[in-house]
Amino acid sequence: MRAPGRVIRRLAHANGADRTGLGRLIELSATHSAGDALITVSLAGALLFQLPVGQARGQVALYLLITMVPFAVVAPFVGPVLDRFRSGRRYIMAGTLFARGLLCWGMAGAVHSSDALTLFPSALAILVLSKAYNVSRAAIMPSVLPADIALVSANARVSLFALVSAAAGAAVGTGVAALIGPEWVLRATMPLFLAAGVGAVRLPRHVDSPDVELEAEERPSRWRTILGVGPVVTEAVIANVVIRVQAGFLVFFLLFLVQDHHLHGLGPQASLTLLAVAAGGGGFAGAAAASWSRSRSPLLTVLATLAVTTVTTVATAFFFNLWTALVVALVGAFSQSLGKLALDAIVQREIGEEVRSSTFGVVETLLQLAWVFGGLLGLVMSLFAPGPTGIAVISAGLAFCFVWLLTLRRRRLAAVTPEPAS
Repeated sequence: MRAPGRVIRRLAHANGADRTGLGRLIELSATHSAGDALITVSLAGALLFQLPVGQARGQVALYLLITMVPFAVVAPFVGPVLDRFRSGRRYIMAGTLFARGLLCWGMAGAVHSSDALTLFPSALAILVLSKAYNVSRAAIMPSVLPADIALVSANARVSLFALVSAAAGAAVGTGVAALIGPEWVLRATMPLFLAAGVGAVRLPRHVDSPDVELEAEERPSRWRTILGVGPVVTEAVIANVVIRVQAGFLVFFLLFLVQDHHLHGLGPQASLTLLAVAAGGGGFAGAAAASWSRSRSPLLTVLATLAVTTVTTVATAFFFNLWTALVVALVGAFSQSLGKLALDAIVQREIGEEVRSSTFGVVETLLQLAWVFGGLLGLVMSLFAPGPTGIAVISAGLAFCFVWLLTLRRRRLAAVTPEPAS
C-alpha cells in the first residue's frame, strides 16, 4: 500500500500544491468524496439516493423534487452563514465533516431497523452538510492556488481525485455491504469523516480570510451584490444552466425510452448499462481535459462546451438510435463536467470573498433547478414524443440559447472596444 500511496501523494502535491495547501485540500476532498460514496452505497435502497429505474413516472417526479431539498437550504441559509464566518472556514469545513460522521453512526441503527423517521431526516442533513462543504471548498480555492496552475486546472485536479476516490469507496462499500450489511458501511464511514475533520483543521491558516468590519453605510446589500455578478459570470451561468437542462433531459428521456422499448438495439438492461458507462466516462473525461487545459479564458471553455453539446444533440436528432444516444450521453456528461469546472473558476476569479460562498450557493441551486426542469421535461416528452422528436425539441432550445449567448458576448465586447481615432 505504501508505493501507491506515495504516487498518489506525489501527484496531489505536484506543481507547488504542497506549498500552498492545495495538496492537502485535494486529499481532504478525496476523503470527503469516498465518504459520500460509502453513504450512497449503504442507502442504495432508499428513494432519496436510488435512481428509480423501472418505476412509475410519478415516483420519478417525487425523486426529482427530493433532490431539490438540500439546495433549498444551501442558497438562502448556508451560503450567507459561510460568508459571515470567513475567518473560520477551516473549522466550518471540519464541523460539516464531524457532523456527518456522527450522523452516519446514528443512521446505522436506522438502516438496520428500517426506521424511516430517523433515516430520511438524517440523510437530508448529510446532503445539506455535503453541499456546505463543497461550497466552502470552492470558495477557498483561490487561497491555495499555486502561481503556475490555472483555476480551471486546480478545480479539475480536485475533481479527478474526488471521482477516483468515490469510485474506490463505492467498490469497497458494495463489497462490505454484501458481506456484513449496509449498517456496517455507515459505522466504518464515521471514523473516515472524523479523520477528515481533523485534516480540515490542519489546512493552512491562510485559508481563513480575515473578517473586515464595515460601517453600516459602507456595507453592501448581500443580495444586490449577488445579483450584480457581472456579464462574464452571468453568461457562464446561463451556458451551464442550458447544459444542465440537456443533461437532466437525457437522463430521464432515454431512461423511459429504454424502459418502454422505443430505443432498439440491445436489451433494456444492456442499454441502460452502456448509457451509464458513457455518462460516467464523459464526466471523467471532462475533468481530465480541464486538468490538462492551460487556458486562461474559462468563459471561452464554457461556450465551447455548449457549442459541442449543441452540435452533438442536433446530429443525434437527425440520426437517432442507441449508438448516437450513447455519443450524446458521453458528450453531454463531458460538457457538464468541463463547463462546471470552468464556471467555478470564473466565480472564484470574478466574485469577491465577501459574497463568494453565497454566490456559489445560488449557482449550485440554479444548476440543480435546471437539471430537475430538464428531467421533468424529458419525463413528459417521453410520453408524447418518444424518439427523435424529443431530441429535436431540446436541440432547438440549445441552438437558440447558444446563438443568444454569442450575441450577448459580441455586444459586450463591442461596447468595451474603443473606437479607432479618426
